[in-house]
Amino acid sequence: MTNLNIVENKISSVKKYLTICQRYSKYSQETIENDIDVRGMVERYLFLVTQATIDLAESFVSYKGFRKPTTMSEAFYVLEEEGIIENKLTKKMVAMTGFRNIMTHDYEKVDYGIVYTILHKGIKDLEQFLKLLEDGQLK
Repeated sequence: MTNLNIVENKISSVKKYLTICQRYSKYSQETIENDIDVRGMVERYLFLVTQATIDLAESFVSYKGFRKPTTMSEAFYVLEEEGIIENKLTKKMVAMTGFRNIMTHDYEKVDYGIVYTILHKGIKDLEQFLKLLEDGQLK
C-alpha cells in the first residue's frame, strides 16, 4: 500500500509540470506546430504532466486501499466509484490518458489542434483533479 508521502510527492510533480505547461500557453497553435523546439517542449511537458497525474491517481487509489485498477485509465473510474471525482471529470481524465498513449505510441500522428486544446483547456481539468485530491481527500 502507498503511503501519504508518495501521494504528496506525486502532487508536487503534477504541480511542477502544470507550472511549466502554463508557460507554453502563450504560443499559438501555428507556432506549436511549426516551431520544432516549441513543439518538442510542449509535447514533452504535456506528456509529463499527464503521466504524473496518472501516477497520482494510481498512488491515491493505493493509499486509500481502493480496488486495484488493471489499466492506467481505470484508476480514474475507481476514483469515481469511490465518490472522489464525478463522471464528467472521469471522462476528461480518461481522454487525457488516451492523449498520453498517443504521445507515447503514435507520436508521429499527433494532432496539434488537440495539443493546443489540451494546453489551454485540458490543463484546467488536471488542475481540477489535483484540487479535488488536495481538498480534504488525503486524510
